[in-house]
Amino acid sequence: MNAHAHRLACRLAAIVVLATAAAVVSSAALATGKSCMPVVRDAWVRLPPGNMPMMAGFGRIENRCGMPATVVRASSPSFASVELHETKLIDGVSRMRPVPELRLEPNGAAVLKPGGLHLMLMKPSAPLNPGSRVVLQFELADGGKVLGEFEVRKAVP
Repeated sequence: MNAHAHRLACRLAAIVVLATAAAVVSSAALATGKSCMPVVRDAWVRLPPGNMPMMAGFGRIENRCGMPATVVRASSPSFASVELHETKLIDGVSRMRPVPELRLEPNGAAVLKPGGLHLMLMKPSAPLNPGSRVVLQFELADGGKVLGEFEVRKAVP
């Protein structure tokens, strides 16, 4: 085999390997439905006044995918438990209730903010300081997992 034929054979082999790898990745993404995942943006945790054992988390969970996604659980190694809650005004009284799941419409977003949807972060595993960061994991109904990095901020009076 001459040098030109050898280079051509090597290029063809490389193309076959790359095409096979792309097909495997694509079929795995289609099989798991995880080629498009929600993302967490503008995320922050509000420090409570004093040494209260619970904090609140806020931000946006954006679903830029063409299919809906549903958050069914949240957790963090930085807290004993993480719960999704919603505050609503009912008969003139502000009430906070757990939200069992959070549906994200295709190309939509859930906004977590004070006085509305938010995360309750209970019993931090270590003291947190303004400017530090904690990671929260959101589990989806389809088994996918989304990580979000939350900046710790002081409560503004």
